[in-house]
Amino acid sequence: MSLRDFDLNLLRVLLAVYEAGSVSRAAEHLGLSQPTVSSALGRLRRALGEPLFIKTASGVTPTARTHALASSARAMLARLETDFFVADRFDPAKYEGNLTVALSDVGELVFLPRILDSVRRLAPRAMLDSVTLAPGELMRAMEDGEVDLAIGYYPDLDAAGFYREKLLDHRFVCLLRADHPVQDRQLSLERFLSLEHAAVRAKGRSQEIFEKYLERLRIQRRIVLRTPHFMSLPGIIGRSDLVVTLPHAIGHYFTRVGEKVRMAEPPLAIPHIELYQHWHRGFHHDPRNRWLRTLVAGLFSDGQDEWPYPFA
Repeated sequence: MSLRDFDLNLLRVLLAVYEAGSVSRAAEHLGLSQPTVSSALGRLRRALGEPLFIKTASGVTPTARTHALASSARAMLARLETDFFVADRFDPAKYEGNLTVALSDVGELVFLPRILDSVRRLAPRAMLDSVTLAPGELMRAMEDGEVDLAIGYYPDLDAAGFYREKLLDHRFVCLLRADHPVQDRQLSLERFLSLEHAAVRAKGRSQEIFEKYLERLRIQRRIVLRTPHFMSLPGIIGRSDLVVTLPHAIGHYFTRVGEKVRMAEPPLAIPHIELYQHWHRGFHHDPRNRWLRTLVAGLFSDGQDEWPYPFA
């Protein structure tokens, strides 16, 4: 007999007789008739070519081969039970693995503090892992289950095989030093173009929205500094007359960490950054993934970026 033809229910019968030491007691435990259990044992004996049990005055005694088979059957049935009938449940309080999210540096400021607070409270044994990957690496990592969610602005994930859920609209602001000669709360286009600019080319993709918007309008500003990093900006902006346009969360954070910088509204109707959480379709029904994305959606579901910041 091949595995294709094998009836896994026979393993349940084998274990019941093995543990009860009696065909009649096993039949009672299984809710079957004694002839049905005896017939099942006969089929199993024929399939395996083994006697399995030896009759005694008090019931049956397993052979040495049956001891080994019972151990394997118990492990196999337990695994099947877990994979097919328990895997649709996830208990965060008992989970001891990783919860991995892909975030840019801006995304960490916007999302990570709140997510960490909730994970520590609801899944105290879990480790929250924040990673930054190139688009191709990220897609493969999510397909393989190495990354659970990508949260933020990830236009490359607007592709077949991925789901997404809208979380926030995030806007851009301008950042200048606090005692800059220009003290306007909102910059006019003329003032904006008269200033010298720093430009960010970060690994995160959100700055593309701003740069492509200027390209469409054929607006050219005087860029005197390009940098791939946001975190160096407060020291640079706070000691120069440069202006930089960046996501609100970054500007908001920089104005509250002791740097001498301030925010101003840009002169243009720059499109908002639409922030989503993305997950691979292969994990759409996975209970752990479903729990994590439900948590994230509950934390960031107001659709705009004026919510109380975790560092405010």
